Amino acid sequence: MPLNDITSLAALRTRMQWHHERQRVLAENVANSDTPNFRPHDLVEPRFDAQGGNASGGATLAMIRPTSGQSIAGFEAFSHFGQNGNGGFQTRPAGNAVSLEDQMLQVSANQIDYAAATSLYSRSLRLLKMAVGKA
Repeated sequence: MPLNDITSLAALRTRMQWHHERQRVLAENVANSDTPNFRPHDLVEPRFDAQGGNASGGATLAMIRPTSGQSIAGFEAFSHFGQNGNGGFQTRPAGNAVSLEDQMLQVSANQIDYAAATSLYSRSLRLLKMAVGKA
């Protein structure tokens, strides 16, 4: 049985990919904190069904780009995760709505969650190796 067929490991891999992509989006928000008319972005968290499968339809690709069209040149990526449209931010006179404090809190929380997911993934692999007798 390939490791790709184990739903809990697939869910953890999806979660780690989401955290990786979210880190990129949050870094782009911080990098554009002084760009006029820039709005911060975030990703929609993936949902999983009761068996651990991805219920949020991760098969579709969505390009993440700022609404103003201004960003660092060549800093666009495709993602399996949709963009979060929550608009709970304040806009400065230049039209920028990035709060560095909020972004840093989100980066820290994202890093902690990624570390937890990688720890669970590596422990699950160790457990499988032990069950097969290769550890």
